[in-house]
Amino acid sequence: MTTAIIIAGGSGSRMGQDIPKQFINVYDKPVLVYTLEGFQRHPDIDAIEVVCIDGWHEVVWAYVKQFNIDKVKWIVSGGNSGQESIRNGVYNLEGKVGPDDIVIIHDGIRPLVDESVLSDVIVKCRKYGNAVTSMPYNEQIFVVDDDISTTKYIPRETLRRVATPQAYKFELLDSKYHEAFEKEIGIYGSSYTNTMMVELGERLYFAAGSDKNIKLTTKDDLELFKAYLKSDKDNWLK
Repeated sequence: MTTAIIIAGGSGSRMGQDIPKQFINVYDKPVLVYTLEGFQRHPDIDAIEVVCIDGWHEVVWAYVKQFNIDKVKWIVSGGNSGQESIRNGVYNLEGKVGPDDIVIIHDGIRPLVDESVLSDVIVKCRKYGNAVTSMPYNEQIFVVDDDISTTKYIPRETLRRVATPQAYKFELLDSKYHEAFEKEIGIYGSSYTNTMMVELGERLYFAAGSDKNIKLTTKDDLELFKAYLKSDKDNWLK
């Protein structure tokens, strides 16, 4: 069984809108629905859990019904941080999925997840026990020395940009979230599942990524998303 946890618990303050950015309508459809539809269409996804900001649960259930997303089985409340939200979603799956089942974590505001990216993260997780979507860096990376100059760079061949979707065997995922919150390791600031895993001593395995898999954080990201929808509608959007 493969289950997706879609994280939609943020307030979206950086977008500067009156509602959370995952609920902003783009061409008469909420951003979150685009994300859910990507998982709904994928043949290897058996169930979806949405971690949602309080006060919006009924709205999400209404969207699920309206857009026929019948793989959504659970909606749970988010926490005060991204890691608390993911933890809530993971803990809710205890007793519902098996230890060797695959659980995919994905940001609700990454609505352009590609089928091939999802397929590869599942394949790699089955082989290695975890998999994180990754992309190479195409720009040179320099280390700031004194705010206005530098004498050191990091070879871009040694770097990867890691995003969601990320996939983990449930036994590993669940045990590491318990350990992280008990020891208070990898749960603060911008920490995410992938960084938490590394801080707790786990080796991560790379899966394929896509430049289209953008995270909608600012108004400019939203405009880019609209452009992708317009340009690629005939190719991928059903």
